[in-house]
Amino acid sequence: MIAMDTVFHPTWTVGVIRVITQDQEQADAHGLLIERAFPQVRVVSRCIPDQPEGVHDAATKRTAEPKVIALACQLVEQDADGIIVSCADDPGVAEARAIVGVPVVGAGESMATAAALHEGPVGVIGITPDAPPAFPRILGERLLANLVPDGVRDTRDLNTPAGQHAAITTARRLREEGAAVIALACTGFSTIGLAPQLERAAGIPVLDPVTCEAQALLALLA
Repeated sequence: MIAMDTVFHPTWTVGVIRVITQDQEQADAHGLLIERAFPQVRVVSRCIPDQPEGVHDAATKRTAEPKVIALACQLVEQDADGIIVSCADDPGVAEARAIVGVPVVGAGESMATAAALHEGPVGVIGITPDAPPAFPRILGERLLANLVPDGVRDTRDLNTPAGQHAAITTARRLREEGAAVIALACTGFSTIGLAPQLERAAGIPVLDPVTCEAQALLALLA
């Protein structure tokens, strides 16, 4: 039994790459969530430059990819034991993985893998008309649908009451269409902590992207 006053000392340093350009306090949001959930981790968070809208279509993904790769290299040079690209579209993940020499995971592949462990159809709520590539690749025919909440164009729209209400409506719709589990294909859902509310509204498991990406990396580091 662990004593209540036990002090956990971080075992790993993890670099978290945010794909929307923000100030450092905002960039740290996902890292703080990870550190609270996994005390064995110390997170160093960085965001890519000149990407004010984040990644929400093919053009913004292409623009982000070389920036992600460069930042991953920098974080490894600063002794990161692993890299998380905190974006469901996984920009630059495969390319960075091939060159940096430490484990690299993205939110999309991490969530799709976690969803595959559940039985039944998987519903996806995201910010793009098509599910991020990892979902059809990993889930195949188990991918029931990818829905975008009304009025949501990019991650910033999730920070509005209207965007959050639309997400709740979308979660209920996926359940009605037969989803057994819902994956949130935008890490902005983690920033605002919406997964528990969606789970209560839909009555089925809702996977949080930041939790999934952290669990995926820790499994590789263990």
